[in-house]
Parts: sequence; C-alpha cells; structure tokens
Amino acid sequence: MPDQPTGAPPRRLGAVVDGLKRARAAWRASHPRHAEHGAEFPSRVALREIARQLRATLFPLRSSLPGVREDNENAWVEATLETILSQLAAHIALELRATRPGVSPAEEGREAERIVGAFAESLPEIRALLDEDVRAGYANDPAARSVDEVLIFYPSLTAIIHHRLAHRLYVLGAPMVARIISEIAHSETGIDIHPGAEIGRSFFIDHGTGVVIGETTRIGDRVRLFQGVTLGGEPFPAGAAHASARPGGRRHPTIEDDVVIFPGAVILGPARIGARSRIGGNVWLRHDVPPDSLVEAPAPPIAPLAPEQRLAFPGT
Repeated sequence: MPDQPTGAPPRRLGAVVDGLKRARAAWRASHPRHAEHGAEFPSRVALREIARQLRATLFPLRSSLPGVREDNENAWVEATLETILSQLAAHIALELRATRPGVSPAEEGREAERIVGAFAESLPEIRALLDEDVRAGYANDPAARSVDEVLIFYPSLTAIIHHRLAHRLYVLGAPMVARIISEIAHSETGIDIHPGAEIGRSFFIDHGTGVVIGETTRIGDRVRLFQGVTLGGEPFPAGAAHASARPGGRRHPTIEDDVVIFPGAVILGPARIGARSRIGGNVWLRHDVPPDSLVEAPAPPIAPLAPEQRLAFPGT
C-alpha cells in the first residue's frame, strides 16, 4: 500500500478522538468547578469590531470611515451607538449566562441592559479623559507634530482607549467582556493593561511595547511610562496564587501623581511610589519609595576590552 499523502489525516483518527474524550472526562471529573458546561462565550471576533466602532464614535472625524463629516457626525454617532450597544448587550448577556449559573433569561437581560446603559452614559466622560491623555502624549513627546498624530498613530493611545472602555465595563460587572477588549489592544500594540487597573488623568505611555500593568495597580494623574515597564504582582509559590489572593487585596503597585518610570523598570507587589519620583531604567523594586525620589540602577563596572576582543577596522 502506498504511503499516506503528506497532510492527510491520520488513519486512526478515531483513536485520537477517543483520547481527547478521555482527557476531557478526566478534567471534568477532577475540576468540577472549572469544567466546561456547553456555555456560549462572548466572541473575540465580534468584540474586536464593537471596540473599533466604539473608538470611532468617540472620535468620529478621525475614524477614517467614509461618509462621516462634521455636518452629519452626530447622526452617525447616534445610529452607530444604537447598533453596537445592542450587540454589546448581547455579548454581556452571554457572559452572565456562562458565569452566573441559575440566572433566569429575564434577569440576564435586565442586568445586561443595566450595564450597557451605565456604560453608554459614561462615554462623554471617557472622551474627556482621552482628550487629556492625547494632550499628555503631545506635550511629552517632542517627536509628535500634532495631537492628531498622537491619537491616530501612537499604539499607546490605542491601548489607553481600549483600557478606558474596558475598565468601565469591568467596574460595571462585565469582567470577561472587558478582558477581551483589553486583550484585543494587547495583541495589536504589545501593551498589556488589565481592565481592573485604575489609571488617573493625563496618562501617557512613550513607545510602549512590553508594558505590563496588573489588575490591582493604581496610577495617579500625569504619570508617564516608557517601554518595557512592568507594574506586576508579587509572585506566589507555584499553584498557590488563588489560595493566597484575598478578594480586594492589593497585589500590584500604587503610582502616585507626576511619576515617570523609565524603560525596563520592574515594580512588584503593593509598593507605593511617591509623587514626583523618577524611577530609572532597569530598576527592580519591591518596596515603597518616598515622594520626590530618584531611584537608579547601579551602573555595572567598566572594564577595558582585551586586545583579542577589540574590533579591527581598515586603516587602524
């Protein structure tokens, strides 16, 4: 018999299916609290489009969508919000169904409507906060030629817009949908902000790739971060995270007003960084820092290169 063509399914696919069935059964037997129950979850694909449309309703004339003009933007925003808020409510209802067993469809619908109604009412406030974030980006980056450039092209503003939207949903009681919206920005920008993080006014991330901001982080006003900064939780022993974490407990840093944190700095646990402090690049911190401090990593010793390590250039 000739060899099976490359890329064809294995001859014993039934054995593979049986093995997967046994693996699922073992998981469900040993983890009843986390077992799958056939629930339908909110769609990441659909929420990506909802988030895109929400961003457009916040900044309609900068959305690059055809047909949106100054003379019709209000009507366009109203029509768009009617559609996407209805879609958002449907995904929040799916989250409630998956995470709150026993809730009736009527209660599910009322709670989803409550969350979406409060979220919609907060959109003007979110727009005002984002205007301050855009101005902070323009003021703090000498390479920025206009506020439009900051808003349209800076990945940090994409991450901040998503965070402002996701945080509001998180607070209102839709943490799964909020997390998906945050992760969409993470995949697009390389900036990972948990929707539970509390971030003050005039926030700016310069460059941004590799920034991580954990769930219980608190950031004050006019804070600036550079790429590679981690505001992380104190590590737990393997397997002990959920047993050790208490609801409402502080696991991440508090960053007070007017702090600047330079590239590669790592701040772990519930450390408090005092107002107006400067945290240098590649610093590792697990303790409080008083206001008006400068924290720098020690410079490594400088040793001369041995002759065999030196580069030789023509003519030298």
